[in-house]
Amino acid sequence: MKDSYMAEEVLITPPGKITSHLTSSLLAVAFLTSFGSSMLYGYNLAVVNSPAVYIKDFYNRTSVSRNGTGLDGEALTLMYSLTVSVFAIGGLLGSLMVGMLVTRFGRKGTVVNSTVLVFIAGSLMGFSRICGSPEMVIFGRFVTGIHSGISLSVVPMYLGEIAPKNLRGFLGLVPSLFICAGVFSAQILGLHEILGKEDHWPLFLSLVVIPTFIQLMLLPWFPESPRYLLIEKHNVHATIIALKWYRAKCNIQSEIEEMQEEQRSLSSVETVSVWRLILDPLVRWQLLSVVVINIGMQLSGIDALWFYTNDIFKNAGIPDPEIQYTTVGTGAIEIIAGLIGCFTIEKLGRRPLIIGGFLVMGFCCAGITLSLVLQVHLPFMRYVSVGCVIGIIAGFCIGPAGVPFLITAELFKQSHRPAAYTVGGSLNWISNFTVGFVFPFLQMSAGSYCYLVFCCVCLAVAAFVFFVIPETKNKTFVEISQMFASKEAVPETQCLGHLDQLKLRKMNGYGTLENGSLEFDSSSSVP
Repeated sequence: MKDSYMAEEVLITPPGKITSHLTSSLLAVAFLTSFGSSMLYGYNLAVVNSPAVYIKDFYNRTSVSRNGTGLDGEALTLMYSLTVSVFAIGGLLGSLMVGMLVTRFGRKGTVVNSTVLVFIAGSLMGFSRICGSPEMVIFGRFVTGIHSGISLSVVPMYLGEIAPKNLRGFLGLVPSLFICAGVFSAQILGLHEILGKEDHWPLFLSLVVIPTFIQLMLLPWFPESPRYLLIEKHNVHATIIALKWYRAKCNIQSEIEEMQEEQRSLSSVETVSVWRLILDPLVRWQLLSVVVINIGMQLSGIDALWFYTNDIFKNAGIPDPEIQYTTVGTGAIEIIAGLIGCFTIEKLGRRPLIIGGFLVMGFCCAGITLSLVLQVHLPFMRYVSVGCVIGIIAGFCIGPAGVPFLITAELFKQSHRPAAYTVGGSLNWISNFTVGFVFPFLQMSAGSYCYLVFCCVCLAVAAFVFFVIPETKNKTFVEISQMFASKEAVPETQCLGHLDQLKLRKMNGYGTLENGSLEFDSSSSVP
């Protein structure tokens, strides 16, 4: 009965001609998960900038009503800094929970269940002024950080697993595009003509519940990750149903066989812990790659740039009232650059985008230093500094903003992927917090030359990717593991978790075996 079902429901195409098209279901899931999760990360990065003065005033007035005296400048700065930075602390905590959550609830299940955090955070921040509680604002920011830490890893993992290999790059960059859209939305809504007024800042902070509510209403109707259903849950029937949702005119049988081959190649289908991942010599280069690109993404100077953007625009002669509109313009550039990355990654590949992005950022960081030093003597250099700011933003959004999360999914097989995302996400948030904390001191001590540090980081990461990370475009997860196996001092068959007498036949299509089976190496047992 099962075989007849497979024969009736599964479309079979000739080997080597397997291509999957972008279906409405794939696009809908990519947009829903990114709109209700990834976009909130970008929104929360920028949402506190516009109402900063009003939030500080609220903190001060609350102190007067409670203690009879207001806060001094140092205490007020400390509370506001805590409000901003606690988001990164929550993000670190959320990233540490990813491995446990995706194993227990699945990829889609984790995205859906974590929405409760957004409603809690939105309620706390939205009613904070009515309750006269600065603590509600700070704790609400912390809870949104937890949600962002979870979604920043789970959404790319989910999209990477449901996408066919020829669309994995495009769908993998959709979350980064929505992160840019979140920043842009916060910049637009934060304009004085919209929500950038004193009466509206609690509403401004709590708007995160709207996209999450839409996601919660629609996303549960879509299937779980087929790879999770087959490899971890051993549910072939649910896997077929999920693939039929996400595919059109493709070889579902071949894709299932490729997943089964990955399952057989694992020494254990159980999710490995972070500690086991670190100690596993078979994934040493993959882990090192994830560490370098995730740290490099944050230490590239993109976050520090926002500390200095207003000063650069002011030095360029832009009037103060118009700086907020100029900042909105940079947000639009982020979206345009993100779109360029999405629509070129499957044609150019991962390596050109991430190497090119880091190189552009590195040269523009050096350009900012040069322009800031020379603009005293050459007034036109102030416009060069504005161009370098735009170049850093564009370079970041084209590649480094999203490719690291995509590569993390591609470099590891099912058993190691959650732990890899935990490591990458944790380092991402730690680096984010470090830059935010250290940059003011670096700026005071090094002045305009502080951007040379970021220049060196960008160039070093570009060199690492060029020499170490192979191109993963149109490769299956098993094929990518085989490419890295050549870097390890172990036999390829051992890397795949087989016995020494087992070897893989040539792979085709989605990475299936030629005959969908394993071949014994009889030379080791037959004279």
